[in-house]
Amino acid sequence: MARIELQNITKAYGSVEVMRDIDLTIEDGEFLVLVGPSGCGKSTLLRMIAGLEPITGGEFLINGERMNEVPPRDRDMAMVFQSYALYPHMDVARNMGFSLEIRKSGSEERDRKVGEAAKTLGLTALTKRLPKALSGGQRQRVAMGRAIVRDPSAFLFDEPLSNLDAALRVEMRLEIARMHQRLAATMIYVTHDQVEALTLADRIVVLNAGKIQQVGTPLDLYESPANKFVAQFIGSPTMNILSVEQNSNGIQLKDGTVLQMAGTPDKDSVSELGVRPEHLNIVSPEKAHLSGVAELVEHLGSDTNIHAKVPGVGQVLVRQHGHYPLKAGEPVDIALDLDKTHLFDQKGRRLAA
Repeated sequence: MARIELQNITKAYGSVEVMRDIDLTIEDGEFLVLVGPSGCGKSTLLRMIAGLEPITGGEFLINGERMNEVPPRDRDMAMVFQSYALYPHMDVARNMGFSLEIRKSGSEERDRKVGEAAKTLGLTALTKRLPKALSGGQRQRVAMGRAIVRDPSAFLFDEPLSNLDAALRVEMRLEIARMHQRLAATMIYVTHDQVEALTLADRIVVLNAGKIQQVGTPLDLYESPANKFVAQFIGSPTMNILSVEQNSNGIQLKDGTVLQMAGTPDKDSVSELGVRPEHLNIVSPEKAHLSGVAELVEHLGSDTNIHAKVPGVGQVLVRQHGHYPLKAGEPVDIALDLDKTHLFDQKGRRLAA
């Protein structure tokens, strides 16, 4: 197994610095997810860990040993790519065991490891099939099996589910979670899908523009985001952000509504208020903080998303559990759960209550 440390890692292409000040420790057996928008540097960081990209500056350690210049084959890591990258002329068993074959492992050892991996991933009945005879989910299982047979110290996943449809994504997400529980191996997983991050991770690293925005458990990031970027990136649907200002009576919205909030920062630094759609409720007019009109109502079965236009405030998204009997064009009165709001300053930093 592996404890991985990144100390002040930087990455530059010529004079262009794309990643900087990356300090991160991944504990032995941890499932760490790197998440962020396209171009944030998450795949570049994974490739530096794998040894596929050179590190410009800083120290990269595995179990306390410096590995900056160590080639990929000697880092004892297995990588699962976005593309399955299976050999089309080899059956499932040989695709899974080919890395052992080129390392001159004995046929008995190869058969044993391939058999164990196939059983783990539910591929035992498919070992004689060629990749063209497999579904997308089965091909991704074979790619994971190819990594498992190597018995590496760490698994690296680079958006492995992005080519699958919604149902297969859920199925494979569960399979990866079960695999981590069975193997208790260190796993680093890259995705732009924050639902995958929230459901799989022991800890999440949120990246943006080549810098770490926050590191924490899924619940930490959901309940205590470090800044507005993390607050809006983590959680689906995204958090509502409302422009506010601070006065002697409390926090004032742009329509003049004043919210009495406990623990409001003393200094005049509040610029925006964030509240998640599930922390807004449809109420009677006398209990409402906001009043508007429903522009779009999405009936999802388990939840109802209500897109409301509030004069002087703007668009507000409200999520109600179950089926809520409301139609577009009808008036809507909204109350905020003030204990679950977040305040941000002019630079987007979350202000502590």
